[in-house]
Amino acid sequence: MKKIVILASGSGSNAENIISFFEKNDTVKVAAVLTNKKSAKVLERCERLKVPAFFFNKAAFSNPEIFIGLLKGLNPNLIILAGFLWKIPAFLIKEFPDQIINIHPALLPKYGGKGMYGANVHEAVKRNSDSETGITIHYVNENYDEGGIIFQASTTICESDDANAIAEKVHRLEYEHFPLIIEKLLK
Repeated sequence: MKKIVILASGSGSNAENIISFFEKNDTVKVAAVLTNKKSAKVLERCERLKVPAFFFNKAAFSNPEIFIGLLKGLNPNLIILAGFLWKIPAFLIKEFPDQIINIHPALLPKYGGKGMYGANVHEAVKRNSDSETGITIHYVNENYDEGGIIFQASTTICESDDANAIAEKVHRLEYEHFPLIIEKLLK
């Protein structure tokens, strides 16, 4: 049985999509969802979906002994960042090489880096009048959004699309492709 651990900071729509995708899979299990926000909606989603979910604080996350111990106890084959906003410490990347992946709501290298997440990305895409945007699934390294690209998918943008319409198009790509790429990486 392959195991996934998901790290999320917010509403958890991508986490729920991944959990639902693997719910009836006999070879892949979501072992747990970890969040750095006590009030994150992802905790409610996990309770409803009957998936173990845990809150951790900055001190625990920054402590190699504690956080590596937690993850090793869960024994993940992949660690999935699904809307997780903290930078991953070097000790985690070293401990889990090529096992931590992220999804970014743009076609990297465009619109990557610190502060470029969620609505910030979609507003920048609109401000620059881009004709397309998309998603990038990539490995996590020591720098925001600079790890090796695993997969990209794009969508066109109409002049009439505002940032919310762009976000909807990007979310559709995320929901369609992220679970499939995770499944492929676990084979």
